[in-house]
Parts: sequence; C-alpha cells; structure tokens
Amino acid sequence: MRLLILGGTAFLGRHVVDCALARGHAVTVFNRGRTNPGLRPEVEEVRGDRDKDLSALVGRRWDSVIDTSGYVPRVVRASTELLIDSSHYTFVSTISVYADFRAGPDETASVDQLPEPESENVQEHYGALKAACERVVEELFAARYLIVRPGLIVGPWDPTGRFTYWPLRMARGGDVLVPEPRDLRLQFIDVRDLADWIVRRAELQTVGVFNATGPLPRPTIEEVLEACRRLANPGARLHWVGARFLRDRGVDEFVELPLWVDDPAWAGFMDVDVSKAVSSSLTFRPIDQTVQDTLAWARANPDWEPSRRQGVEIPQAGLDPEREMQLLAEWKARG
Repeated sequence: MRLLILGGTAFLGRHVVDCALARGHAVTVFNRGRTNPGLRPEVEEVRGDRDKDLSALVGRRWDSVIDTSGYVPRVVRASTELLIDSSHYTFVSTISVYADFRAGPDETASVDQLPEPESENVQEHYGALKAACERVVEELFAARYLIVRPGLIVGPWDPTGRFTYWPLRMARGGDVLVPEPRDLRLQFIDVRDLADWIVRRAELQTVGVFNATGPLPRPTIEEVLEACRRLANPGARLHWVGARFLRDRGVDEFVELPLWVDDPAWAGFMDVDVSKAVSSSLTFRPIDQTVQDTLAWARANPDWEPSRRQGVEIPQAGLDPEREMQLLAEWKARG
C-alpha cells in the first residue's frame, strides 16, 4: 500500500510510520521538516506547510492518507480537496469533540459547535474545531473516510507528560501524593496500539467514526499507580489524599495530577464507549508494558522537550515538587 501521512515525526505520527513500515507499506510523510527530519531513511519526506504551501502534493495520489495533524477546518479542507483522488482518508480526531461528558458518550453523541464559525482559536475551541474538521472530511471523502476519536494517548514520545509523570515520579521515590478515590476508573491508550489499529483499518479502508481509547476492562487509578510504583521504585510511599482537600486547594485535575478527573461534569471523559472499535479488532497491551516502556524511554531521553500542537500550549504535567511537599504536609497535619 502507498501511504501518505500528514505529520509523521512527533508522537502518534512517528508510531504510525513505524507500524506501516513493519507491515511492508511504502510510506511518504508530508510536513515542514522541523521535527526529527530524516527520522526514517526508508521513508519519502515531502516538505511543505499545510497552511501555506501544498504544492509538493499536487498531482499525486495514494492508496490511503492518514491525517495526524489537522486542527483547523480551512487547513483540512485544503488537503482533502488536493488529495481527493486518493482511495481512502483517515482523520485522527479526538473524544474532545463531544459536547457533554456527564456520561460516557458513544459515536452517536452530540458534538461541540463553534460559537464563532470563523474562529481558528485551537486553544479555546479545540474540540469544536476538530468536530468541524471531521465534517470537512466526511463531506469531501463521502464513503471513503475513517474518523478516529482517541482519548488520552500515552507511551514513548508523548509530548504532554500526562502519563509519563507517574512512572517518573515513582522512580524519584519518597512520599508521593496520589489522588482519591482509589476506585476511579481510567481510560487511555498506548500509542502503539492506536497506531497499529489505524494502519490496519487503513489497509482495509474501513469507513465510519470510531472512539479509540481503552483499555478494557477499565483499570482503577490505584491499579495504574501501583503498577507505576512496583515497576519504577517499589520503595516509593503512596499517600492517598482526599479529593475535597485537593479541590479546596485549587489542584488542577488532569494537569497537576494527571489521570485524575473529579468534576462531575467530566465524569464520562474516562468512560467513553469503545465497543465499536473493539469489535473492529482494537486491542490493548498490558499496562505493565506501557509503564515499563514509557519509563525506559523517558530515562533515555531526559532532555526531551514537550512539543506544541498547532496553536495549543501544552501545560507541564504534574505537581511541582515543592507544592507536592506542602500539600502532603498539610494533609498529614490533619491527623
């Protein structure tokens, strides 16, 4: 299969490239060449800018296109119009398109709408813009598109650190602040499982919209954090701190304490229905493997700098050590 990847060198894209090569496909990547140029010598690299210059793609077609870097409908429309003769188009979207997370959505749930139709402010309207991008792909590729809506993507080369924080924090040892409730159920997907599924769906030219997160069954936050402790540093001491205590002190859920979601308005964010993707062969590797590989990657790349999505600042994940120490002291002082 001749495969074009829009992006292909940062996080999900680089794993899609690896999977496609392993499965024997001829891979072309289109990007600006700013992130990891020459990463895979066997890959054709085509330079350009999705927002300004697509000339390098003119007159070419591929068996399948995988778009890992589309955030703005105008930009996505330009690429889909130019690549319309390609056989199949996969657009990587996000579960953030959904308008309501009080309960876990399936693929038929309502999606967010842009309050200002012409807005391209990805920082403020990430989910709504992704939903608008989906509509562009559906319009132009009709019955030849696959929309993939991942949840939290984790694993080696993650630019956010939202999962990586925990194995690294456990490795540092000492007293570790961890958030209650212990039985909070989580969803995330190893980037390699997602990449493999996307490539296999592209091979089959699967059509439709699929939520793509996991794993099943959903683990508890205690199970995940205990795995991080056991594999990174069994001597780390976990201190389970009450959710109300953390809320009262303004601790940011999902940012300062990655994986933790406490707001009832977001209760369904970690309960998305993935049965459709699972019935289409989405599988999940053991959590221990994700933890071990993420930790090994992070240790081998201590100077890795988080990247930025187009127009989106990615906040530093995890508690500042001094703030963590202060919060633990206050929690222990309560007796």
